Amino acid sequence: MTTWFLACLAWLFSNAPSLHAQSRIALQLDTSETDAVLAIVARRAAGEPMRESDWQRLFATEPYRRLKMREAGMKRSFEDADFRQFVLSADLLKRSNELERTLAVWKKIDLEAAARRVLPYLPAEARIRAKVFPVIKPQSNSFVFDVSTDPAIFLFLDPEVTAEKFANTVAHELHHIGFASVRGEGDDALKALPPRAKTAAEWMGAFGEGMAMSAAAGGPDVHPHASSSPEDRARWDEDIAKFDSDVELVERFFLDVIDGGLASEDQIRERPLSFYGVQGPWYTVGWKMAIEVERRYGREALIECMADPRRLLATFNRAVMSQPQRDLRLWSARLLEAVGARPATAVGVR
Repeated sequence: MTTWFLACLAWLFSNAPSLHAQSRIALQLDTSETDAVLAIVARRAAGEPMRESDWQRLFATEPYRRLKMREAGMKRSFEDADFRQFVLSADLLKRSNELERTLAVWKKIDLEAAARRVLPYLPAEARIRAKVFPVIKPQSNSFVFDVSTDPAIFLFLDPEVTAEKFANTVAHELHHIGFASVRGEGDDALKALPPRAKTAAEWMGAFGEGMAMSAAAGGPDVHPHASSSPEDRARWDEDIAKFDSDVELVERFFLDVIDGGLASEDQIRERPLSFYGVQGPWYTVGWKMAIEVERRYGREALIECMADPRRLLATFNRAVMSQPQRDLRLWSARLLEAVGARPATAVGVR
């Protein structure tokens, strides 16, 4: 009995990290929408008549219902009749075999492994709970939806996306969901800022795209597009080479907000939305700052910066200034002062 008890204790201690990680993860892969679409397309390919019950099965799936809800929230037209035409299109029929093969591969992906990859880049109290919806739809975008109440990841079913790229994309989005499960220290701190400075500081949270890129890759020494196509990797490398000019571009936006150069809500929203692009400055500049901070001060400092993105800018500046060769553009002292940015505590300045 003693030997058995000691063996159990040894197993528990050796597996404690993985058991703890599992308790923080709850994922569900729901392919009901893609299955229903492909079933209808298969009937068409076989020359069989369409059944209303097949359409109702599709329209009743959770991914379809929530996709429709999301599009309505975006003020976009999304009608069942239009979706029927899309499903019965010649193009979808032509691509159906590829889509079936891709879905079969995606169903085998270990989603929990993707979540475990980003857990070390989240606060200890963060939880990753989400539904993953591969979907067949007219628009080719993928996105996270309803992060605060019932997180879901919609992933456009694309035969060009390999299993490795799919896992990386899921990990990226799961990092967003995991961080949304905790409240950052900056939430309360921003309340004390003047309204314009507060708006600028809130937009700094968009650099979370770059931090998620690093987390999904697995660290600062892994290329964020290691699992991507050569074309995507080359595009990323070209955009990273524009780091200094992109910092200047984004800083100009922040200062225009603070100085009142952007008067209307539409103006304030339109310019930063352009920084998303395919993977624009919110991704590239955010990623570069994240890896510089982690390399210089460690992962805990980076996680602290995630909680208050103002710290990311200030800590990045400090990391670059601590190096013999300061070959990266810094954020201006004027901007950092306007938003009350301070380096992470790991730097030694609170």
